[in-house]
Amino acid sequence: MVVGTIIGASIFVQPSVITDQVRSTTVVFLVWATAGILTLFGALVTAELASAFPRTGGVYVFLKQAFKPVLGFLWGWAMFWSMHSGIIAAIAVVFARYVGHFAPLSDLGVRAVAIAGIAALSWINYVGVRQGSIVQTAFTIVKVVAVLIIIIVGFAFGSASTGPATVGEGAGIQGVSIQDFALALIAGLFAFGGWHMVTYAAEETLQPERTIPRALLIGTAVVTVSYIALNAVYFHVLPIDTVASSTRVAADAAAAVVGRSGAAVVSGLVIFSTFGALSGIVLAGPRVYFSMARDGLLFRWLGEIHPKYRTPHRAIIIQALWSSVLVLTGTYRTLFTRVIYTEWIFFGLMAVGLLLLRRRPNYSPSYKVWGFPLIPAVFAISSAVIVLNQIVSDPIESAAGLFLVALGLPVYYLWTGRHDTKGAAAA
Repeated sequence: MVVGTIIGASIFVQPSVITDQVRSTTVVFLVWATAGILTLFGALVTAELASAFPRTGGVYVFLKQAFKPVLGFLWGWAMFWSMHSGIIAAIAVVFARYVGHFAPLSDLGVRAVAIAGIAALSWINYVGVRQGSIVQTAFTIVKVVAVLIIIIVGFAFGSASTGPATVGEGAGIQGVSIQDFALALIAGLFAFGGWHMVTYAAEETLQPERTIPRALLIGTAVVTVSYIALNAVYFHVLPIDTVASSTRVAADAAAAVVGRSGAAVVSGLVIFSTFGALSGIVLAGPRVYFSMARDGLLFRWLGEIHPKYRTPHRAIIIQALWSSVLVLTGTYRTLFTRVIYTEWIFFGLMAVGLLLLRRRPNYSPSYKVWGFPLIPAVFAISSAVIVLNQIVSDPIESAAGLFLVALGLPVYYLWTGRHDTKGAAAA
């Protein structure tokens, strides 16, 4: 579940974004390793919180318990308007880009295919959890096979690229600023996105105090090794400037090894992988909206279950509609950047919340993160650095994203002032 949730579409696109940002193979690998370590730290923090609060809703529940319901509400608010819907939109765009290998698409065509993918998977999850689960399992198997094929074929049959290890004059490791590294790290962290979603299943996991931490540790390690190996293949067969400029780097690497037919095979595998990742994320989001509606922090009709299909059908529909709007109005880079720096505001708060919860006498998690308090503290500080760097680098876009989050505050207090809610009782 951990590997299947994390490995999706981004590893077939983000290497180009990262390489274009830092222009050094050495720094690229350092970015991926750092992203993997930070993901592991965050996963361990959520593992403890999930063992203490094994309820549907994940981060929403953790923030509500550690601080006040208003922070949980803001997570769900930002999740719908930007974070989760933005992930769906961004991955759908990657899916459409690789479909474009078989049928050349204009920019409008890419957006249309992306929206069609969102609609199809939303319908599958609308008509039943079982159907969505079957799709997710099948596509997870295919995505793991895709990664293995690219790695094995690339190293076994690819000719080593003779290009330089850097792009541009003075673009070596010494020429990469901390700001550039942090921006590249944001792109890397997007490819690791989804690690927090596995905690949504804590309530349904046998021996969660052992199973979830072990799965997160092993799963994150497997994903990190896989990502570094994939990047090694890309740089093995392609010049660094080609990696930096590619929009379908996996297909371009396959074409360099076995020609256009190989690129077609890999593009097909990537399409399956992205479709599978999209399926799991479409499935996960409505669980949070359901939990919020159950707590009285959203319209109760959003938490209603379909009488026949037993799914939160209305939450699925509005999620699909808004994700489609984001596809039409945002570029891929804007989508993933907004997702990361917004999410990591809350991830940092989540780590601070763990530090506070440990001081409460009634807090009794089944699993406690090792390295406490160092790991939560390092994770919280890193989250703050990532967010602040993004604000400094792109203040206008950052201000728009932060304004969207802040807009949730008056909405929350207006809502709780007019409704008798369980979720607002402690605010």
